[in-house]
Amino acid sequence: MSVAFVKEPNEDQVEALPERDLGTDPNFVTPRGLSLLDREIAMNAEAVERARAAGDKIAVAMLHRDLRYWRARRSTAQVVEPDADSDTVQFGHAVGIRRKGRVETYRIVGIDEADPAQGLVSYLSPLARQLVGKEEGESVRIGPDTAEIVAIEA
Repeated sequence: MSVAFVKEPNEDQVEALPERDLGTDPNFVTPRGLSLLDREIAMNAEAVERARAAGDKIAVAMLHRDLRYWRARRSTAQVVEPDADSDTVQFGHAVGIRRKGRVETYRIVGIDEADPAQGLVSYLSPLARQLVGKEEGESVRIGPDTAEIVAIEA
């Protein structure tokens, strides 16, 4: 067999990584969410330089992929601020709900800002979809439970 048909591995080549999924939903962000995107871009850019200096080609490739993702998310970000005078739940609002005798508060935020453990839920989440458009005093279904909206704050 001719060596012309044998592909020898090249140590300078890094296998192409699949791009991170950007999704098709609008990229709504809060002002805080926009600053978090900027922070991710800065942190990834610094990490690329450190990995490049260390000669870690795999890390450089992975970080470049992440940097492309965060830059794309930043370029499509649409800052949305809730109407402070609104009586209905909107994107960006913090919503207090009473369920099983306890009051829990959730803020409706963008996809990249979501952190349910911190009370930050994506506007695409089932919980947020139940809350948006509702008013204080209304009840919503959350899983098998019913909850009452007790507070809405911008």
